[in-house]
Amino acid sequence: MSIIEQAVERITLLKKAGVDIGSTDTAVPPEPLNTLHNAGTVASASAVVPANPVSSNQSAPEVRASIQSPEAASRIVELDLKRLDSMGIVVPSSPRSQIAEEFRVIKRPILANAHGKGAAPVDNGNLIMVTSSVPGEGKSFNSINLAMSIAMELDNRVLLVDADVARPSILNLLGLPPAKGLMDVLLDKNVSLPDVLLRTNIEKLTLLPAGMPHKNATELLASGAMHMLLVELAHRYPDRIIIFDSPPLMVTTEAPVLAQSMGQVLIVVEAGRTTHTMVKQALNKVRNCPVRMVVLNKARYARTDGYYGYYGYGYGYGADRPRVPGDKVLD
Repeated sequence: MSIIEQAVERITLLKKAGVDIGSTDTAVPPEPLNTLHNAGTVASASAVVPANPVSSNQSAPEVRASIQSPEAASRIVELDLKRLDSMGIVVPSSPRSQIAEEFRVIKRPILANAHGKGAAPVDNGNLIMVTSSVPGEGKSFNSINLAMSIAMELDNRVLLVDADVARPSILNLLGLPPAKGLMDVLLDKNVSLPDVLLRTNIEKLTLLPAGMPHKNATELLASGAMHMLLVELAHRYPDRIIIFDSPPLMVTTEAPVLAQSMGQVLIVVEAGRTTHTMVKQALNKVRNCPVRMVVLNKARYARTDGYYGYYGYGYGYGADRPRVPGDKVLD
């Protein structure tokens, strides 16, 4: 019996056994006889052909992209860790600094909620929005430090998203040039998430810039495309924590819209300037978020060598923060 006859007989036996091997017209490809080593090889090859094979008009790069993780195609950027350390930002080379210890305390309940180990389960617990009542309270400084601190954990990866699309500052604070980001993904169907992610020289820290500004930023953040993006970010990797540096709550409409999709909100309060009334108003704007926390920033405390105050970076949206007569500030 010839090799081809053996192959046909083998295919017939497989069909009788209930194995779906497709049409017999295409079971044996029209290849030269010297490429068929034995009947078993031919039968096995025909048995694994999918019922609906990929159309020939799909290019190989598109198929590969569909199975890659976003980080696989993202660009790598280098952070100047010495510069960041001098600015009071947590870096791996100074794990026992005072600022590092402060953010160890801050991140513990956040990570517990993110991993379902808090007092109660939190939907989208790994989506954390860092905001403030008004500009200048240090929210971006706290966003970066929180992301850095969590990236130093053994079991977590961090994506830091600059969602302050009107006044983006994350890349500038990190010493990086402007780049495409969140708005570009929402506006241009030809721009995907892997195209705009920036991997850093801190292994577990990835950045998503704000991207190009847009007059309809609020509508974009509230769009179906943004919701789908948040779902993908929240559920694609169970070990990933996503931190959103959002606009201030009292001077923009983007932050309350974004907060509706968050599992946790961290409100940064500037010690000595922010009033109780402002904090209450800010908390009221995110009242539907499951977890709301407050961090007192720029506080001064005594040390053996005197007083030390860590600080946050701010930027202006226009007028200075409002004051309520007789309202006390938080010290």
